[in-house]
Amino acid sequence: MIVQGYNPRTGEPIGEPVTETTDSEVDGVVTAAAAAFEAWSTTPAADRAVVLEAVADALDAESELLVATADGETALGVPRLTTELKRTTNQLRLFGEVLREGSYVEATIDSPDPDTVPPRPDLRRVLRPLGTVAVFSASNFPFAFSVAGGDTASALAAGCAVVVKAHSAHPGTSRETARVVTAALAAAGAPEGLFGIVHGVQAGVALVRHPRVRAVGFTGSTGGGRALFDIAQGRPDPIPFYGELGSVNPAVVLPDAAAARPEEIATAFAQSLTMGVGQFCTNPGLLFAPEALVEPLGAAVAASHGGTMLNERMCDSYRSGTDALAAGDLVTEVSTGDRPADGWSVAPRLFTVPLAVFADNVEKLTEEHFGPAALVVTYDDPADLLAVLPKLPGTLTGTVHSDPTEHPLAGQVAEVLRRVAGRLVFNGWPTGVAVAWGMHHGGPWPSTTNPLHTSVGSTSIRRWIAPVTYQSWPDGLLPAELKDGNPLGIPRRVDGVLGTH
Repeated sequence: MIVQGYNPRTGEPIGEPVTETTDSEVDGVVTAAAAAFEAWSTTPAADRAVVLEAVADALDAESELLVATADGETALGVPRLTTELKRTTNQLRLFGEVLREGSYVEATIDSPDPDTVPPRPDLRRVLRPLGTVAVFSASNFPFAFSVAGGDTASALAAGCAVVVKAHSAHPGTSRETARVVTAALAAAGAPEGLFGIVHGVQAGVALVRHPRVRAVGFTGSTGGGRALFDIAQGRPDPIPFYGELGSVNPAVVLPDAAAARPEEIATAFAQSLTMGVGQFCTNPGLLFAPEALVEPLGAAVAASHGGTMLNERMCDSYRSGTDALAAGDLVTEVSTGDRPADGWSVAPRLFTVPLAVFADNVEKLTEEHFGPAALVVTYDDPADLLAVLPKLPGTLTGTVHSDPTEHPLAGQVAEVLRRVAGRLVFNGWPTGVAVAWGMHHGGPWPSTTNPLHTSVGSTSIRRWIAPVTYQSWPDGLLPAELKDGNPLGIPRRVDGVLGTH
């Protein structure tokens, strides 16, 4: 069996096919990664940082080939892919900073105290890497959430080994990226086998089931993610499964904001909706707004342009899902944009529904249609929103548009949205996820399988490490992060006080 890439602009095969990985080959890749983990996990953090930066440099050096290959398989365009590859290398460099700064290990020291009840021994707690991590590539980000993306970068930074399951939509891009990463790791002195890649659906299943895989990172559909989650939890030894799944990303436009800047809001909304042909996990698919805003929103979407979807399955799913929505009796179609005539292309679509009807059909009307489609829920009294918003499914983001006159109401809406969303946006749009220390890219089910964690930003490393406490161990046998005198100079909490001591 093979995995064949296709050109979404034409529907024709592109590039050489990749052979699917057999179960025995998966075992070999994972076994090699597990062996490499033993050395990598004890490599000093500062040395791991140097290796990650070397991988970033190598990817930048081969950007022309990587971007051209990805454009042929995804039709995302050279400008978008060039930016995404730079984001990918910046993620690797960010984790170099995280490793040198050191607070991610949460080093904690409690001095012995025989006079407490019960008596306290010398306790030293630190976060240590889990082992070999399986990473599933996403279709919509062939670099940033793929072979060398955030999950891979954060897991390698944590001290874990990584085996990537490549996405079938861009096998050539995955193969070339893996080639660059493997060569860069070897040149930088990383243990052989530290990073591996497998291809094919069955290989992904075998990877999750492999007894030496200790955690899984996944970005993709709710159905696919749930199936793998169930496999991970159904193992004799269940393992963490960190899945980023579906998200409708509700946005609320309050009345004064809608009245003060209708054209501005409508134009920016349409731009966010159609960015990347709507194939962003943070696409604003649900908008709550006064009835008067529907007309400018409709005009902005009608003037917008669709494009080519990543693959035929996504294209067919978008078309059938939005056609079914339009043919039903719950919503009204407001407008449709244009689209290219060829390939797996789709047009933006905007629908509307009154708040009362939406409230009676929340589950059906919050189904994600991956692509440039959105539903406007119209309301008369903002107070009515506060009763409906808590019914929304878990989502990555929640947005509020407000004028200064409405700040108290905006605060009320935010208080409700924070219970269903992982990131709250004010007077902006959720597309575009910064790679930074303060970013949280997660949320309650079904947006992710674990709302405590993020797949973007420095704290995404927290998924691949677990706490270990050393009780009454001599200083010479402790990890460097816990030794007396703090030889690494990292932030530590000592007897309850946080500092560099």
